[in-house]
Amino acid sequence: MQKHRAFVALGSNLQNPELQVGNAINELNELPQTTLIKASSLYKTSPVGYDNQPDFINAVAEVETALNAPELLDALLALENSHGRERPFPNAPRVLDLDLLLFDDVSMQTSILTLPHPRMHLRGFVMQPLVEIAPDVIIPNIGKVSDIAVSYAGQSVEIVNPDKKKA
Repeated sequence: MQKHRAFVALGSNLQNPELQVGNAINELNELPQTTLIKASSLYKTSPVGYDNQPDFINAVAEVETALNAPELLDALLALENSHGRERPFPNAPRVLDLDLLLFDDVSMQTSILTLPHPRMHLRGFVMQPLVEIAPDVIIPNIGKVSDIAVSYAGQSVEIVNPDKKKA
């Protein structure tokens, strides 16, 4: 059975966001044929796209999985739904948001999935947690995570509990 390396962004700004993200990190380990390898610290970040909402708690996790990319995406969407995710409008406040960022070194674009995530390298709330756990990872057609993350060091991305790392 082939194992794949994938990275998942987690975010929440409703219903105790630290708890939501922390629980979701642990629940990644419960997905079928998937093992949590490590997770970043939690980061408090300002909203992007729609500003009239609470700040977010964000993190990034690395998993190893025997699922293919669309199967992993389906499992992530099911996990969001189990937390009560609703999608009333783009960038709306949310209980849990899970984005598949990277899957091995796959580049693909379908009607339901684009890899690597098309905006991940533009978002400090993704790049800062990602550089914490995987600075040497290469984003296909973009570059090395540690090189990209430097440009987001001044953004409103603040580590929440640096002494309470997961996994």
